[in-house]
Amino acid sequence: MATAADQDVETTAQLVVGVLRAGVEAQWLGKLSAYLGASEQALRLIISIFLGYPFALFYRQFLFYKDCYLIHLFHIVTGLSIAYFNFGNQLYHSLTCVVLQFLILRLMGRTITAVLTTFFLQMVYLLAGYYYTATDNYDIKWTMPHCVLTLKLIGLAVDYYDGGRDWNSLSVEQQKYAILRVPSLLEIAGFSYFYGGFLVGPQFSMNNYMKLVQGQMTNVPGKKPNSILPALKRLSLGLFYLVGYTLLSPYITEDYLLTQEYENSPFWFRCLYMLVWGKFVLYKYVTCWLVTEGVCILTGLGFNGWDEKGHPLWDACANMKVWLFETTPRFTGTIASFNINTNAWVARYFFKRLKFLGNKVVSQGLSLLFLALWHGLHSGYLICFQMEFLIVIVERQVGHIHYTGKVSSSEGQVLTLHSCLSLPGCHLNYREPSLEQAGIHHCPQAHLLPSAADHSLAFHGLFYDCLLPFYLGQMVQSLQVYLLSWPCFLPEPPIHIALCSQNNGAKKRKIKESRVICLPDGLKWDWYRNYCLPFHRTPLP
Repeated sequence: MATAADQDVETTAQLVVGVLRAGVEAQWLGKLSAYLGASEQALRLIISIFLGYPFALFYRQFLFYKDCYLIHLFHIVTGLSIAYFNFGNQLYHSLTCVVLQFLILRLMGRTITAVLTTFFLQMVYLLAGYYYTATDNYDIKWTMPHCVLTLKLIGLAVDYYDGGRDWNSLSVEQQKYAILRVPSLLEIAGFSYFYGGFLVGPQFSMNNYMKLVQGQMTNVPGKKPNSILPALKRLSLGLFYLVGYTLLSPYITEDYLLTQEYENSPFWFRCLYMLVWGKFVLYKYVTCWLVTEGVCILTGLGFNGWDEKGHPLWDACANMKVWLFETTPRFTGTIASFNINTNAWVARYFFKRLKFLGNKVVSQGLSLLFLALWHGLHSGYLICFQMEFLIVIVERQVGHIHYTGKVSSSEGQVLTLHSCLSLPGCHLNYREPSLEQAGIHHCPQAHLLPSAADHSLAFHGLFYDCLLPFYLGQMVQSLQVYLLSWPCFLPEPPIHIALCSQNNGAKKRKIKESRVICLPDGLKWDWYRNYCLPFHRTPLP
């Protein structure tokens, strides 16, 4: 029989071995990350994402059509292992929220109280994490997978609530996702820690997860899905973006935007560099989402029925439409192609649930405010989604004007506001001859922003999307500013603005070389008269 001393020695030996193993692992990862020019946390994240493929192959080979509790346990163990590998003991944050969510569903039932409690509890926990871990850099820490988990658990509560409502009162979409029975703790934990979506997404419903566990997510009923080739295609595309980002990231950095060398560069070069950097910086997200999508496809979770020709679709977990993302000329095209499942989640569980407000614009604004807070507490998120809100509205309305030649009072109001937010700084980087060529006689200097006076990056961030031909689109953001000074390079004459009276017939006036957007007379508020004087090519009638 072992004595207490022998047990102490054995325990001490195990601790020493664990410490040495952790030290060797950290040293190895540190050397590899230094060689690749990436942080150790980023390397751990990439390794964890790719680990999904051997996990998925193991599931296909040994667990497909096995008992559900075994699959749940497999997902929980692998997910917690990934969490520990990346964040150590801080995995208790996710465990705490998963257990609390289970208790909320069991104790509060299918009530609106359970939904509201879930929303505020999970969001407050996430925002508190942002607050206490915030730094000036973009760090990879436990809050990164926790924001994904937050949406999962809120969606779970809403679907569970829908499962207890009158079936005929639900929309077709709500009926699809409604949970009809009480999920167990094992099921909620397996759903939360599924290795294909724990770290960076994508979002998926509890019903789809349960279909996966039950072997229903397959294009060959009764057999494993024929999804290896589609999964390899997404993996290959993800590897392409990963290699490109790794090789080019040392040369395309945001730090260069703040250097004196960049400031002294020609204007066309600065615009071009911002265009390239703005697209390139998103490729790290594209890489992660493509790789994890391949994992979901390999397990079968990506199965999304069949197309009209009878071919299986594997885009249920797609977070990227790569071709659309790379070629779209519209800002709305970028939104539709980037972080797709998160956008779908917000539409399904937030935007459409605000229907009782009776105002689509208000619902959209609140949804974007939620997204900004969900991303973090830095002010840049609020600015980003505020600009998205404004740009989408203006793009939609200018598109309507472009095709119909008509402008409504509400459209004129938004265009006026957008002009006032965007135009005042244009005088800094344009000269009067160029402005007159573009159909703008002057930019009021009374409203110039000091920060934009000496920094073209500020100019770009605040003003690039104003009065620019919407059909050139977001893909050529920076170059739009440059090309606006030379209309001969544009495929069509740029849109011009005139401040008109609704009663003088100017709304029907046509100018051969351009389209006139007439702003209603009632929009001439004091602040507009003081700071946003009429921009027009020809005298008003």
